[in-house]
Formats: sequence, structure tokens, C-alpha cells
Amino acid sequence: MQELLSILFYIRKSKVQDLDVGTIYLRITYNGERSELSTFLKVSLEKWNAKANKLMGSSPTTKEVNRNLDMIKKNVYRAYQDMMDKQQDITALKLRNRYLGKDDSRKHILEVFDEHNAKMEKLVGKDYTMRTLQRYKTTKRHVSDFNLANYSAKDYLVKDIDVKYINSFIYYLKTTAHVSHNSAMKYLSYLKKVIRICYANGWIEKDPFYNFKLRTQEIEKEFLTKEELNKLIEKELSNERLEQVLDAFIFSCFTGLAYVDVTKLTHDDIILGIDGEQWIKVKRTKTGTVSNIPLLPAAKHIIAKYYDEEQKGLPLLPMSSNQKTNSYLKEIADICEINKNLTFHVARHTFATTVTLSNGVPIESVSKMLGHKSLKTTQHYAKIVDRKLSDDVQKLKKVFG
Repeated sequence: MQELLSILFYIRKSKVQDLDVGTIYLRITYNGERSELSTFLKVSLEKWNAKANKLMGSSPTTKEVNRNLDMIKKNVYRAYQDMMDKQQDITALKLRNRYLGKDDSRKHILEVFDEHNAKMEKLVGKDYTMRTLQRYKTTKRHVSDFNLANYSAKDYLVKDIDVKYINSFIYYLKTTAHVSHNSAMKYLSYLKKVIRICYANGWIEKDPFYNFKLRTQEIEKEFLTKEELNKLIEKELSNERLEQVLDAFIFSCFTGLAYVDVTKLTHDDIILGIDGEQWIKVKRTKTGTVSNIPLLPAAKHIIAKYYDEEQKGLPLLPMSSNQKTNSYLKEIADICEINKNLTFHVARHTFATTVTLSNGVPIESVSKMLGHKSLKTTQHYAKIVDRKLSDDVQKLKKVFG
């Protein structure tokens, strides 16, 4: 509403120089809020007409100053009308910035990433994990490298990002950054979230991700067979650090807990269930969903091995960093002659397939134990079990064929 907007010029007297000369300032008032800036036009105080908001007289200099003031006023109104047409949030400060060419329509993508990541960093441990923050930071680095490679500049105007930019970024990730298709889609999903922030704030007119499908490729999840799992359980290691990593891995095979959740697990997370047995009840770090997991004998045995009455409230198991843990697991796989890429997450997959679904545990129960938000996520494990069953039947047919 135009009656909310007021544009006024006024004089500020010089404090040091000629006291008969002042500088004209522009005051923008919108909805009761003010924002001011200098026009850098210096005029004689006696020629200024405060009521008319211009200089008095007809000299060429006076006419030039008044023309400049009229132009400034028209440009402010033009900026105001543009913001109105785009239904953008208007304040006196935003209007001033739009007039100065410093408005949000000049936002750059890395600038928005920095703002987003700075806010997220303050919420780590509350709404987000450090791992999620790190993924956004990695995505920002990929975007920066892509901009430099394609446009010879690190940053890029948000308003210029379109479908062509997105497709070029995917191509760059796969060819220059050498990431897998699914990893490229993951980085793209983080870029999409940042772009959606830009769209929600009115910094871009159209969402370039509208109708853009992020399709991942289905990949086989590595898991251990019953024979491989038993091989690990029966293995005795002389190295204490390897033994601790192996125990944590086996514990995850029988609980389905992800690495980050095992590191946080304490005695307070073990409760007595309605069946009178011990259960683990934890909120998953990744999704925030609650997992209810029966404490199976193999997992109980490992907890008892490391139990210390004086360490109540501290983590149940001694844990190395995720990177070191996965490095040690590769060493353990070699020692046990298991020809698989052994990572801690393989334990979670093993729990879903070999320990539960393969032994007749209903998929709905497995889904709750894993803390999945959707049964659809758990169904992929069921497909693996079905495929394994099919392969076993084919072998059986050959024996009795």
C-alpha cells in the first residue's frame, strides 16, 4: 500500500567544514520504520526549501540538483513497485538496499550456503548432526569448484541458476569430481534444499528444481552370511584395539544400531520390556525415530565383557573414530578371510537380513527395530533375502535335478 511509503529529503549541516553548506540525505519511511542514506549532494543551506523538499532558485546548478532529487525519488518508487509486483516482503531497509543495488536479488549461491551452514552449525547436537553439516560443507565445496571450472568464478548469482546449471553440475560431479551417481544425487539434494530457501525468501522467481526428479540407482547392500558372521564371532584376536572394534561390530550385527548410535549407547538406554526381558530403546541420531531392540544373548555377552560399575552414564563400549573403525574392519576381514568390503554399516545390514528377516522376523518388526520411518526402506532388505532364497532354491534344483 503506497500510503505506507514516504520519501523525504533533508539537510545535514557540516560539522567541520563550511557551516553554510549541508549534505542532502534521503529518508525512506515504510510502515513506520525509517532508513536513511546520503545523496552526496552538497547545497547552500539558505537555498534549501524544507517544505518543498528541493532547492529554491533557477540557476543551472539548482536545476541539476532538483533533477537529481526527482530521479532518486522515481528510482525509489520504481524499486518499491518492483518489490510489490513480486510480492516480496518490504521494509525500509530492504527498499533502501534495493535502490542501492544491494538487494537480495543479487544473492550468490555460496553466500546463501554460508548463511545456511552458519545457522546449522549452531543447531548441531540439537536439530542436526555434525555429519549432516559436513555434507552441506562438502556440497558447497563442490559447487564452488564447479563454478570455477565452468564460469571462471567461485560464486554464482542465485537468480541465474536454471535447469542447465543443474544438469551441468551433475555432469561435473560424475566426470571431474568422480563421484558415483547416488553420491551426485545426494549432493544435488543438498543444493536443492538451499535453492528452496532462496525461492521461499523471494530471491528467485522460479524454482529450477520444480519437476526435477532426483533418481538414485538401486545398489546391493553388503551383508554377512551366517557362516561369515560365525567366523567373526569365533575369531580370537591378540590385538586389543582390533578386538574392541570386532566386538562393537558384532554388537551392531545383533542390534542393528548404526555406528553413531553405538558410540552414544549407555546403560540408561537399556530398559525392561513388558516381556520381562532387556531391550534397547534409543532415538536414532540420523532420523530422530525411536528404535526398540531386544537385547539378544550375543549382544548381552559383549556388554557384560565391558561392564564397569564405575562408568555408569558413559558409553557402553570402547569406540574408535568411524574412519579408524572401518580401517580396522578391513584388517579384520583379511585376517578372517572374508572377501567383502567390511564397514561398520555392513553390521546394520547383517542384522536386517541374516539375523532377523532370514529367521522369520516379520518385516514390520524389523522396520521398528531399525528405526526406519517408512516400511518401504526396510523392504529392500526383504528383496535381498528373497533373492538369496531364490538362489538357494536354484542350487537345490541342480542337486536333485
